[in-house]
Order: sequence, then structure tokens, then C-alpha cells
Amino acid sequence: MRIFGKVRHRPSASWRQATDRAFTLIGDGRYEDAGALLTRAADLEPWLSESWFNLALLHKFRHDWEQARSAGLRAVALLGKESGAPDWWNVGIAATALQDWPLARRAWQAYGLKVPGTGPHVSAANSEPLGMELGSAAVRLSPEGEAEVVWGRRLDPARMEVLSIPLPSSGRRWGEVVLHDGVPNGERVTAAGPSYPVFDEIELWAPSPVPTWVVLLEAATEADRDALERLASDAGFAAEDWSSSVRLLCRACSESRMESDEGDGEHLDPHDHSEPGHPGPLGHRTSGELWVPERECGIAAPAGLVRGLLDGWVADSPDSREWRDLEEVC
Repeated sequence: MRIFGKVRHRPSASWRQATDRAFTLIGDGRYEDAGALLTRAADLEPWLSESWFNLALLHKFRHDWEQARSAGLRAVALLGKESGAPDWWNVGIAATALQDWPLARRAWQAYGLKVPGTGPHVSAANSEPLGMELGSAAVRLSPEGEAEVVWGRRLDPARMEVLSIPLPSSGRRWGEVVLHDGVPNGERVTAAGPSYPVFDEIELWAPSPVPTWVVLLEAATEADRDALERLASDAGFAAEDWSSSVRLLCRACSESRMESDEGDGEHLDPHDHSEPGHPGPLGHRTSGELWVPERECGIAAPAGLVRGLLDGWVADSPDSREWRDLEEVC
């Protein structure tokens, strides 16, 4: 097979050695050294799409999106098949990071995905590829640090809107849009049966102006707690009972297939590394039907609204509800 007048052939031993060594260095976080080796490999075998795919991958790890787009386009130009190649997925991520929407649409279509609003006479081709209806998924925020898995809505193959209220340690807020990787790294299974992939965050794509607050509640019943969450949702924001929604997992557990529901009764999840009987981030496991009125709650709402929400919640049932120690944490 000839490409640009050159015969396509198997990579040389030198190419394989440089590439293998480069990925070992990438695993150690030594991106500069790996880049030198992958550049050498591309010089040795410029007619191999893999040479440029590897460079595009490295630039993605470095968040150097201009270089990732350039190398990715060279990779797809040398592909032996028209659709479905992961090279196109990397191009789509780089194009999305750069808001190069015509290229992003082209990449997703070339990969084999249906992108609404495309065609030769559609002006939307220069806008964001909205309406792809990819559904819900989970995203691991800060995967290389104090990682946290939260729920979100997939806007397109590379972006997710965060719908949970992240803990302040993640540095992320409710409503933010994060760029995420294409290969799932774990799975969450709900009580109803469906499973959802867990993607790793690459970087923040669009920040949220809505701050995160933590507050201690006295909620006599679960219904009292639920009332606050509904009140916040009706106002267009969010509240989340961290005392029941947060559990601590080791990395191996987090990156596996995990049950995501809290369940009823005695909760003895062998993957849960928190301690029983404590509200807040260490309170996932509770003994049977015991309801602990003191709850640590995260709230995503503007400063001018959050106290009004809490006061309104108490006013609806003052004998069973109280709040204290409101603090902005992110």
C-alpha cells in the first residue's frame, strides 16, 4: 500500500523501542522526556498513523490542545479505515477543548456517532454539537489527586455537566462543565439495574458562578431532608445530603464496577472504607433503620439566596427542622 508515494510497512525495531520507552516515561509522569522519544519515533516512521496518534495522546496528557489537534489530524490523514478509529476520538477531544466546533463535529461523525444539526446546508455546523442525547454518566474529578466520582449529564462525547455537589476538596462546583477522557475507568450500577460509565476528568471546561456551601441540619425525618433538596431544586439550584451520599473508596474499588445506591437496612458494603455512625463524609454506612437527625448538607446556591432557602425550609416545619454553621467552602 502506498501513501504519499511511500510504501507503508511495519515499524522498525528502533521505532518500537523508542515508543515503548516513551510510554514507560509517560506512566512515570515524565512527559518532556517521553515527548522527545515520540518525536524521534515520528521522525523514524512518519508514514505510520500510530506515530502521530501517540504524539496526539501525549499532548492530550499535557493539555497542549493545539499540538494535540495538529498531531491528531496527521494521524487520521494516514488511517487505513474511514471510521471508528480512536484517532478520531482524540481529535474530537482536542477540538472540543479548543471550541473548534466544525472539527469536533467532523471527528465525532468520522468516529461513527450521529451529530444532530449537520449537513451541507445547516448553519449549526459552526456551533456546539448540542442535542446528542448521550444521557447520564459519572465523572471522576481530580483523578490524579483526591479523586471524587460525581454524577453528571453528558453534553457531547467529551464534555459533562456536573449535577452532583462535589466536596470542596475537588475544587469543583455544581453546574460546571468538565472535559473528560473517552475511555471509561469504572462503572456504577443503580438499584433499578442500568449501569453507567465513569469517565476521568481531563480539565475544567466551563466554570460555575454558583458557590458551594456546607451546613449542619437538624432534620427529624428523611422527609424533612428531602424537602430541602426539593426546595433548592425548585429554585433552580441544588442541595445534597452528604451524610448519606458520600462514601470513601480506595482507588481499586472506585475504578471497578460499583453499586451506586445507598439502599435500606443494614448497609455492609465491603468496598466502603468509611466508618459507621458518623454524619458527613464518613457516614455512608448506618445500622438498619436508625435515622440520624444531624446531617451535613452541601448546598449550591448564590449567596443572596442560600439563607432564604434554609429559613424557608425551617418555616415550613419549625418543630422538626433547624440549621446552623453555614459556611461557603468552594
